[in-house]
Amino acid sequence: MTKANAELIVNSAHIHVSNVNKCLKNSKSDTFADFIRFNVNEIIITTNKSASDLNLSTIKKYLKNVQNINLNSIESPRLPKSKSYMKIIGLLYSSKLGVITSDIIEGVLKDSHLFKDAILASKPCIIKASPKSNKAVI
Repeated sequence: MTKANAELIVNSAHIHVSNVNKCLKNSKSDTFADFIRFNVNEIIITTNKSASDLNLSTIKKYLKNVQNINLNSIESPRLPKSKSYMKIIGLLYSSKLGVITSDIIEGVLKDSHLFKDAILASKPCIIKASPKSNKAVI
């Protein structure tokens, strides 16, 4: 998206968030937009959960109908390409209970207030820091 188009959207972000939410609701989606922000010639629309292909096409259709927008510069919406990860260092690899397992780590994370709403995309990977060490990297 060109800088001019992005600025047009962001300058009326409150209106566009409301309109995007109406379009998503009309498409019977339970996803909704929280806010819109500008970032290097593009706009970022933050939603309450990961958007589906239907949500992305609904948002694209809405943006193509916004007045004064150059339609040639609108790219297809996409999900972010980066992943977040957490690295835990310094836990004992083995203890009186035995070798630490991914089930133990998941249980501890679920019981922790900080991670109560976190969803793991895959099982935690547990690696012994070195052959002579009793420390684990998760």
